[in-house]
Amino acid sequence: SHTYYSLHVRLTLSLAVCLGSAETPKSNLLVPSKNQTKLPNGETEVHHRPKRGWIWNQFFVLEEHLGPDAQYVGKLHSNSDKGDGTVRYILSGEGAGTIFIIDEVTGDIHATKSLDRERKSHYVLHAQALDRNTEEALEPKSEFIIKVQDINDNAPKFPDGPFVASVPEMSEVGTSVLQVSASDADDPTYGNSARIVYSILLGQPYFSVDPKTGIIRTALANMDREAREHYAVVVQAKDMAGQVGGLSGSTTVNITLSDVNDNPPKFPQSTYRLNLYVPESAQEGKPVGKIKANDEDLGINADIKYSIINSEGANTFSISTDRDTREGILSLKKSLNYERKKTYTLHIEGVNTHTDPRFSYLGSFKDTATLKITVGDVDEAPVFSMDYYILDVYENSPSGTEVGSVTARDPDSRNSPVRYFMDSKEDGVRYFRIDESTGVIRTTQPLDREDMPWHNITVMASEVDNPVLFSHVPVTVQVLDVNDNPPEIATDEDVIVCENSRPGQVIQTITALDMDDFANGQRFSFALPNQLPVNPNFTLKDNEDSSASIIARRRRFSQLTQELYELPIVVWDGGEPSLSGTSTLTLRVCPCQRHGKVRMCQGKAFLSSAGLSTGALIAILLCIIILLAIVVLFITLRRSKKEPLIISEEDVRENVVTYDDEGGGEEDTEAFDIIALRNPAAAEELKFRRDIRPEARKHCGPAPSCRSPSVEVDEVDVHEFIKQKLVEADMDTSVPPYDSLQTYAYEGQGSPTGTISPLDSTRTHSEQDYNYLEEWGPEFQKLAELYTEVESPEVTT
Repeated sequence: SHTYYSLHVRLTLSLAVCLGSAETPKSNLLVPSKNQTKLPNGETEVHHRPKRGWIWNQFFVLEEHLGPDAQYVGKLHSNSDKGDGTVRYILSGEGAGTIFIIDEVTGDIHATKSLDRERKSHYVLHAQALDRNTEEALEPKSEFIIKVQDINDNAPKFPDGPFVASVPEMSEVGTSVLQVSASDADDPTYGNSARIVYSILLGQPYFSVDPKTGIIRTALANMDREAREHYAVVVQAKDMAGQVGGLSGSTTVNITLSDVNDNPPKFPQSTYRLNLYVPESAQEGKPVGKIKANDEDLGINADIKYSIINSEGANTFSISTDRDTREGILSLKKSLNYERKKTYTLHIEGVNTHTDPRFSYLGSFKDTATLKITVGDVDEAPVFSMDYYILDVYENSPSGTEVGSVTARDPDSRNSPVRYFMDSKEDGVRYFRIDESTGVIRTTQPLDREDMPWHNITVMASEVDNPVLFSHVPVTVQVLDVNDNPPEIATDEDVIVCENSRPGQVIQTITALDMDDFANGQRFSFALPNQLPVNPNFTLKDNEDSSASIIARRRRFSQLTQELYELPIVVWDGGEPSLSGTSTLTLRVCPCQRHGKVRMCQGKAFLSSAGLSTGALIAILLCIIILLAIVVLFITLRRSKKEPLIISEEDVRENVVTYDDEGGGEEDTEAFDIIALRNPAAAEELKFRRDIRPEARKHCGPAPSCRSPSVEVDEVDVHEFIKQKLVEADMDTSVPPYDSLQTYAYEGQGSPTGTISPLDSTRTHSEQDYNYLEEWGPEFQKLAELYTEVESPEVTT
């Protein structure tokens, strides 16, 4: 039988101690395991042998190795290696062959390059042992790690530096300013390479820093911005917990003290020695000077409000603050007069507008100063005694009448003489003139109040010695009224008189107009002229309230008889002296509406009520003309058509001819002779047919055969008349060869009831009163006129 043996290989790992110690080999633990071998006889033999379990310790290599030789890392060894060179070691993984090399015979591993832990902290590699002759694996591939061991090769850094910070001035000790932070790239888990401590290199004794947190705080009380505003503080960060040999880095923190209101305003001088010169000609509201109080603070903490605290200066001057320059701007409230007051003393106060209660112990934040102002004398224009003048003069006064006077004087101490004149550009120079020495204003022509009741002129005054300087004043002249205009009747339209007016009825109430003013024209009296005879139609009543009433004196007026009446009226005003005027009114007779509500002629009333303008009436007339033209054209075209004589072909025995001739009414005696209806004898002479076009009738001469409608006709029997017409129709060869229907209008004689026609009746005056027809409306007025007794024409005035 064959016996099988298992090969047990022991791999020994050698660790090179970093600090130069000797190699310390460590063997792997062997764990027993079961193996089964199948024998030729079919039996299975179980061999018990230990099972290897690889426990690899880490290899360590120092970073930043600068030696000339490769750095020894460790050794790979298998217990199957007898030292005869039959075992070959192979290394693979990160950096194998480039950074890390292995001796295939001895298994020694070396690092050929300098390593940086901050770039790569460890490498993962794989080791394997092979039989050099058969290339069979004596050991399975196993993984191990080479870790780069850290050294303190990185100094702390401030990634956000340099820093800028601010802290209020006058802050208490320990006031936090800023926190700085540094970082170290070394391994914080190994030693003290990344343990940082903060300190201040520059900036003491003003500021301090917490060594652990890096918080910068104030270390000195009452730091004043006005004394020093900017500080440059250098902060250091050192590793190795600040021990000797540690690496360090630093940064600069620029700290600025921010301003607080801890300084009051201050005038450069409490009393200004130099006086401020202001000429008396300075304009009101205009700046005349400046003053400034200094404040060492900044921004709103330096804002100052100025004021004048004494009444002498405050009454004449005002002061305001310029926001940009923080200066006090002095301005005039009242004009200056050198002759009245030559100097002014101003007490000016400057106060901070934004105070901080924390610094109230420093005192009041204000200051005062005294400023004297000297008024300068200048040559001024003359000054009028009044700001404006109102003068008056009666109208119609003769040329040269004195209106009034103006007065001006030289305000300067020498009191130069003054010359007066008027503005030549104004219209008032046509009516007035002024004495250049005395200022007396006179008229140049008579004035008419009704034409222009007020006149506005401008009077100027200048010094005789200096005509360049002048002043002016407005002068208003009122023209006073005198009673020089007679009154007139206040109407331009005709007075409407209704036809059915009754005696004592008020036709219209009239008033008067007077161009004079209220004082002379408020009272009017009315009357008819005395030199004329008594008016039989109208009379006048003075109502004693500046109005009068026109009253009818008789009953009924007729537009057909007389349409227009004239009535002269005399009007007196109540002026001194009293003036009168005569006005003639036109009274128009018109038919009025019921109860006389509309006192207007009907034709005028229609147009007035319609509210139609002239253009609208023309447009309506044009439309009517066009419509009439269309109708006439249509009728002409119809008449031009030739209609057949026989209307129906089936019935040739009868034909009825109709005529649509319309008479002209009762007043039409020319178009149709009435004798044809009344007198058969006259009709016999005409010999015309109704179914054919008659010939033109010859005019009758002086023969007795031409009878008028008023001549009696012979008594003829109706039967005989129709029989005669029938014979004429049968004997007439011009008629159609068929029967025709002819009609004759004839009124018989001898009716016991008599005729009702008014044609031959004699006109007689009716005794009946037809005035009641007017109450039925305008459409019955014409009928009432026909049957109403026509009165005799009235005597007009």
